[in-house]
Amino acid sequence: MYTTQSQRPVTVPDLQRMKKAGTPIVVLTAYDASSAALLDAAGIDIALVGDSLGMVIQGARSTLSVTVDDIAYHTRAVRAGVKHALLLADLPFLSYATRKHALRSAETLIGAAGADMLKLEGGDPSVLDIIEFLTQRDVPVCAHLGLTPQSVLRLGGYKVQGREDAAHAAIVAQAHAVAAAGAAALVLECVPSELAREITAAIDIPTIGIGAGVHCDGQVLVMHDMLGMASGRRPRFVKDFLAGSGSVQAAFEAYARAVRERSFPGEEHSYAG
Repeated sequence: MYTTQSQRPVTVPDLQRMKKAGTPIVVLTAYDASSAALLDAAGIDIALVGDSLGMVIQGARSTLSVTVDDIAYHTRAVRAGVKHALLLADLPFLSYATRKHALRSAETLIGAAGADMLKLEGGDPSVLDIIEFLTQRDVPVCAHLGLTPQSVLRLGGYKVQGREDAAHAAIVAQAHAVAAAGAAALVLECVPSELAREITAAIDIPTIGIGAGVHCDGQVLVMHDMLGMASGRRPRFVKDFLAGSGSVQAAFEAYARAVRERSFPGEEHSYAG
C-alpha cells in the first residue's frame, strides 16, 4: 500500500498515487506555526490554510471578507511549521475573478508565502478557464464543488447540494470538467455520500470530502471544529476528536487514524440523497 509516512515532503503526484493505491488522504486546516508543527508530527498529509480563517480566526460570519494578504500571512506561518505535509492555500473570494487576478494571487501565495498548491471554488466556464490558465503555468490547483462557501449569498446559506436530479447531474458534470481543465484534486463539500461515491469512481483525480461521506479518497476538517472549539451549532459532518484524547497532538493523531481506517466519517456524519 502506498504511504507518505516518511521524512520527505508530500508532493502533488503523491496524491494521485495515494488514490490509485487506495490510501486515504488526510487533510486538516492550519493557521499558525505551532498547530502546523503538531499537525505535521501527526503525519497528516495536507495542511490547508483555508479561508475558513475568516470565521474561526477573525470572527466573521462568512469567508467573504478574507483577502489574499490574510491567506498569505497565515500561509507563511504554517510554512514555518510543516516539513512533511503538502501546504494547500485557498484563493479567497474574487481573488481569481480574472486571469490577471489569479496570476497575481498565485505569485503571492506560492512565490512569496510558500504554498505548494492552491484551491478555488466552482466549476462554471470562467473558473475552468482559470484552472487551465494556472495549471499551464505550473501552478497546482485543487478544485472545490458542492457547497462552495464563497457562494453563500447566492445559495442563501450553508445547505447540502446535489440532492435534486438536476443538481446531482450538474455536479457530476462539473467534476469531470475541473479534472479535464487540469485540477489535481477535488474537494467535495456537503453533498450526498452516493454522489461523492459516483464522482470518486468516475474521475482520475483524488476527491477530498467534507460532509461528503466515507467514499471519497480523503477527508478534510476545519481544525477548530474537530477540536470542539467552534462556536454555534456544530455541523453534522464534524466530530470532536479532542474529547477523550487528552491533548491536541493526540486529537490530530486520532483524526488521522480514523480517516485512514475509514471509521470517520460514519453514517451519522454523512448526508443522504
